[in-house]
Amino acid sequence: MLSHTDVVLANPAEWSHPPFGGELIDGVVWGRGALDMKGEVAASAVAMATLAREGWRGEGDLIFIAAADEEGGTGYGLAWLVEAHPDACRADYSVNEGAGDRVELGGKTVYLCATAEKMTSPFMLRVHGRSGHASMPGIADNALVKAGVLLTRLGEFTYPAQLIPEVEGFFTSVTGSSPDAAGVLAAAHDLGPIATEMIAPLVGMTVSPTIISASAKRNVIPALVEIQVDCRLLPGMTPADGEAAIRAWLEPVPMKDWELENIDHHGGTRAPFDGPLWGAVESFVAEEEPGAVAAPICVAGFTDSHWMREAFGTVAYGFFPSREMDAATGARLIHSADERVPVSDLELGVRWLRHAARAVCGG
Repeated sequence: MLSHTDVVLANPAEWSHPPFGGELIDGVVWGRGALDMKGEVAASAVAMATLAREGWRGEGDLIFIAAADEEGGTGYGLAWLVEAHPDACRADYSVNEGAGDRVELGGKTVYLCATAEKMTSPFMLRVHGRSGHASMPGIADNALVKAGVLLTRLGEFTYPAQLIPEVEGFFTSVTGSSPDAAGVLAAAHDLGPIATEMIAPLVGMTVSPTIISASAKRNVIPALVEIQVDCRLLPGMTPADGEAAIRAWLEPVPMKDWELENIDHHGGTRAPFDGPLWGAVESFVAEEEPGAVAAPICVAGFTDSHWMREAFGTVAYGFFPSREMDAATGARLIHSADERVPVSDLELGVRWLRHAARAVCGG
């Protein structure tokens, strides 16, 4: 059972209730991290404690990891733990955050289970020019103006549609068959806006310019502009693949005074959606809601699960089911004001974790 205890910042002025009050109001727990992901931390602790009090003993070890530094990603959380204390956290199977949403698609009730994650592989795009006094633009070569052409081009970025196994499995679970790569977006559109939002970032790599740095003075024309480009790669792709695609996309721009550098990369791992843990997901969904199905999905971002997959080959899933709070509401609340979680969904999560332990470990 894998989770993280750290949370993002919260401005109390934006909240209806104190963000770190943990108040229980009408069956709902309010506070930063209620969804991401102190709720699952608490549910994991309860599942572990109740199993122990009942005298349950399965085969192997049941491990509860409540790690730090998932949000910051500065090397002090699970990334450190798997390297410094591998014997404390090595596991064949792992359950973490990432999915579990209950959605209605094509007339069918579906619980999503994240079996893969895209890689985050940001790039730095540097555009060069010549500085000068802003009152005499004709004597300078404004790197910021030149950068605008590249930004416009990046804003139009497209990538040839791919059909990854997780998307194929998603459609097979929901509709009974899967489209080919060219028909993926149309098939998602047929299932409705929720499916379109989920599937659109999974048909290829994506690029999003997010941070720009230019002149530090209003009256100085910049000679250098640095643009941070968020880039998410499909599982199996490498930073070199991403760089080649971006360079090829920018090649038609006549201006060549730019350079591109990959500055980091994490994630991009997957696990098979079969075997004991997948069977546990399917049987839990069937027991909780007869007629509903479990469907694999790839997370457009990434979680700590990739550290377990990379270090130990762990079959790691993101699955913490929710039913009372709809998926759209939950997505809007994560990292936002008024984050909250219904107690009934926490109880559902406890039942899932207990079920997973018994299904995978026996006893």
